[in-house]
Amino acid sequence: MTTTDGQRILVTAGAGGAGRVMVRDFAARGDRVLVCDLDGEALARLKGEIPGVLTVPCDAGSAASIAETIEAAQRLLGGVDVLVNNVGISGPTAAAEDVALEEWETALRVNLTSHFLFARGLIPGMKRQGGGAIVTISSGSARTGLPLRLPYVVSKGALLSLTTNLARELGPFGIRVNAILPGPIRGERIARIIREKAAALGVSEADYEESLTRYTSLRTLMDPEDIAAMVLFLALSAGRRITGQLIGVDGNLEWEE
Repeated sequence: MTTTDGQRILVTAGAGGAGRVMVRDFAARGDRVLVCDLDGEALARLKGEIPGVLTVPCDAGSAASIAETIEAAQRLLGGVDVLVNNVGISGPTAAAEDVALEEWETALRVNLTSHFLFARGLIPGMKRQGGGAIVTISSGSARTGLPLRLPYVVSKGALLSLTTNLARELGPFGIRVNAILPGPIRGERIARIIREKAAALGVSEADYEESLTRYTSLRTLMDPEDIAAMVLFLALSAGRRITGQLIGVDGNLEWEE
């Protein structure tokens, strides 16, 4: 891949998991990276581990906090060339009729509305500078469906429409918009989901973990590095002609239980 040293990158929820790997890889290429995250301790660790990375606390469930992050990006970076909309929460594990309205609204506010607000805040600057890239992290579950995870799946599914519509609207301004649909990613988050879903289904954690790859053609979970590699491809010049695409990085996820 061709490097583009000096790009200005904003990664949301970038202090852990796949987001952290993205930040590490962007920084290694010489890009200027600003990371926002709700976890202040994780931000501090990240800043100590990756020299030159800039950090700012952000609650993606708060429009005011997102506005402050966008202002910080303008102040610290002088603008943003690449927005990686990585933030997302798992939401409740429950039957549809047992999902509380507050849980539903929280999932949509963090997983969907925050992506819109970050994009809305940065699009004017991208238009002025003649281009940019927005990479959205959705989920393979947006295509397969996932019982007992309704707010999560609906919010991730809406990101697909957000992506394709923004791509059409922003293409004439040189702004590319794509979505990545990961399969289950190894890490603390999937371990928690396995515990909760196994309990909800009344099966062992080992049995449910096996089911995660049973209907995946490659029979494997994803690694954070797999997601980060695709983000970089779309952000760098190698992806300069790619927009409006919904790209599965999931080993061909056929079904989920």
